[in-house]
Amino acid sequence: MRSDPFDLGDPGAYLAWREAKLAAYPRRAEELVVEVRDPRALSAAERGAIGERLRRANMAVYATRCGEDPDRDILRALGLQFGLKRLDRNWLADDDGISSITVRDTASRGEYIPYTDRAIRWHTDGYYNPPARRIRAMALHCVHSAAEGGETMLLDHEIAYVLLRDANPDWVRALMRPDAMTIPARADGAGVERETQSGPVFSLDEKDGSLHMRYTARTVSIQWAGDPDTAAAARFMAQALADEAPFALRLKLEPGMGIICNNVLHTRVAFCDDPERPRLLYRARYHDRARVA
Repeated sequence: MRSDPFDLGDPGAYLAWREAKLAAYPRRAEELVVEVRDPRALSAAERGAIGERLRRANMAVYATRCGEDPDRDILRALGLQFGLKRLDRNWLADDDGISSITVRDTASRGEYIPYTDRAIRWHTDGYYNPPARRIRAMALHCVHSAAEGGETMLLDHEIAYVLLRDANPDWVRALMRPDAMTIPARADGAGVERETQSGPVFSLDEKDGSLHMRYTARTVSIQWAGDPDTAAAARFMAQALADEAPFALRLKLEPGMGIICNNVLHTRVAFCDDPERPRLLYRARYHDRARVA
């Protein structure tokens, strides 16, 4: 029988996996970066280097000489090389299923924080999605960077699991409950825009047993299960994901750079735009997990 590091009844498997995970985990954001010629057509060596980082940290950063190339197909072509086919065509995405993340006015998505210049709290993408639309992978590509600020911080969700389990395994058990975290329905003048969605914070993929995390550090429009362990676990996660979060990696995406990841925890610093060249990132969300050979 294959040992499972996420089985709370198998501490031996967990400790062996934990030791290997922490030993391999990058200590600097620069360790995530892979220089590539063209993300639309990676060489075998480039694909292997990105895959190695995905294995180590569930994320990789690519850097190209494409500069401010506005080709929206960059993310789609990159994703296909790692088995990412099923785009989450959410209603805020553009017609091709890829979102243009830039500052908008209130009448055009500006009520949603990603489309403002404000900071974004720690989260995984699609934490409000139903299970059938679980976001397993995400990619970003930078066309224009902010004039000032806008850095991204990244943390492998498997590391968040380690921090929580080391603190108290009962808190992991609490956050695996099917009602651990509830996102209330969102309504507008026309009716319900999004249904209430309850689910676990940590769960295991039914196909390959990989760890998935569904989380937001927002303090409004979030309902936690009422038991003491869930409350304690939520407080612990909020404290662990502070500005000086252990193992968090910080970088600023410059034009031609991008991220591909298995929906790791991430956040964004507030920024100031150059009015002549506003910050623009493309974002693709996938129902697939990145496949690494």
